Amino acid sequence: MDANTDARTVGAVATLTGVSVRTLHHYDHIGLVVPSVRTAAGYRGYLDADIERLHMVLVYRAAGLALEDIRVLLDDAEADVLAHLRRQHALLCEQAEQLEQTIKAVEELMNAHRSGIQLTAEEQVEIFGTTKFGDEYATEAEERWGDTDAWKQSQRRAAQLTKQDWIEIKAESDALLHDLAAAKRSGVAPGTPEADALAARHRASIERFYECGGELHRCLVEMYLADARFTAYYDDVEPGLAQFVHDVVIASIMA
Repeated sequence: MDANTDARTVGAVATLTGVSVRTLHHYDHIGLVVPSVRTAAGYRGYLDADIERLHMVLVYRAAGLALEDIRVLLDDAEADVLAHLRRQHALLCEQAEQLEQTIKAVEELMNAHRSGIQLTAEEQVEIFGTTKFGDEYATEAEERWGDTDAWKQSQRRAAQLTKQDWIEIKAESDALLHDLAAAKRSGVAPGTPEADALAARHRASIERFYECGGELHRCLVEMYLADARFTAYYDDVEPGLAQFVHDVVIASIMA
C-alpha cells in the first residue's frame, strides 16, 4: 500500500490534535516530530506513527520537559523514560500545594471583581443583575489574600474604575462569552488564528485587574475544569464551553 495514501496533511493533524500548524512546522524544523512522507511537491505527510510520537511529545511537555530533552528521550532507545517521568512527577507533586493556593487566590479575585465589588448594591443590580457575590466574595477574598501583591494590585486597579467602566467590562465579558460559544459551535479549532485571537481577548479581560502571564493563564483555564462553579459559568452558556476555552488557551500558550 502506498504510504502517501495514508498520510495526513499538516492542517489535518493540527485539527486532529489541537496543535497549531506553526508549532508542527517548528517541531519538524528541530527534528522533534518529522513527518515521514514528503510528496514530490514538497508537502508534509504524517503517518500514524508520527502522530503517536507527537502525542508523546505533548505528554512530556505537560510533565514540564524541555523540547530538547524530549527529543533525546524519544530518539534514545535505551533511555529510562519511566524513571525520568517519575522524577518529573515528584517535582510536580512538590509544587502542587503551592499551585493550589495560587489558584484559590486567583479564583477569589476573579469572583470578587467579576461581581463589581467597587459598586454599591444598587449599581451591582443595575449592571450585573445580582448582588449575591459582591459582599460574600469580597470579604472572604480580603481575609485570605489581603496581604498579597496580587490582591493589592487588583484593588488599586478596581478602585480606579467608574460605573461606566464596569458597564463596559460587563459588555466586553458578555461579548467574549458569546464569541467563544459561537466559535465552539462553528467548529473553530484550537491553535488557529481565530482561536488564538479569542485566547488573547480572554487574557486581556483578566489583565484588567492583575497581570496574567502564560503560566497563570494556564492555571486559570485548568481551574475552569476543576472547579464546578467556573465550569458552570461557561457550560451554562454552551455545553462543553469550559473545555473549549481551556483547549484554546493552552494551544495559544504552546504555539
